Amino acid sequence: MNDYSFVRRHLIDPAPKWRDRRHPLPAVFLDRDGVINEEVHYLSRPEDMVLIPGVAKAIARINAARVPVVVVTNQSGVARGFLSEDQLQDLHVRMTQLLADEGASVQGIYYSPFHSDGQGDYRKDSICRKPGPGMIFAACEEFAIDRADSVLIGDKIADIRAGNAAGLKTVMVRTGHGAHETTLPEAAEAGFIADDLQAAVDQLCASGAIAL
Repeated sequence: MNDYSFVRRHLIDPAPKWRDRRHPLPAVFLDRDGVINEEVHYLSRPEDMVLIPGVAKAIARINAARVPVVVVTNQSGVARGFLSEDQLQDLHVRMTQLLADEGASVQGIYYSPFHSDGQGDYRKDSICRKPGPGMIFAACEEFAIDRADSVLIGDKIADIRAGNAAGLKTVMVRTGHGAHETTLPEAAEAGFIADDLQAAVDQLCASGAIAL
């Protein structure tokens, strides 16, 4: 096993029922801002955390199939001094509460607080920052995930490149930054483009890419 202790984590399920290294299972990886919650420039206040319509329903559908849902999110706002890691955890607690209110849950949140233009110890390049695949690799080892059968859904080219680098199927959504980035030539690097998370899950199910 590789050491991914440098990857930061919040609210990881301590004993996932599906963790069985003899029989790895697929997972659905989600970017956070612009995929799960409405895009807010350097979101820092829990009261500004708003779920995109239909997101909780889509995640609950994945939950019902006993497929783990893992969030992988770049959070350079920490490196840039817009919020602390404690404030970031407060945001993640709020997000999971909003999802729970609608019967949905995520099984872990992996985040990168680093950036090459950051401050102090956060000022560095790291493979855990997308398009690097470090967060995905860490989650796959900890949750015994089959990467080849897993999917990453994001709203940026960097998300898609991280998923592709890890050997996942990839989907780009038009919510968040996807409203612009899906119009770029590089968007063709995604397996397909969907209007939002709910539409992405619908199409993945219809194609048999995930068994829900």
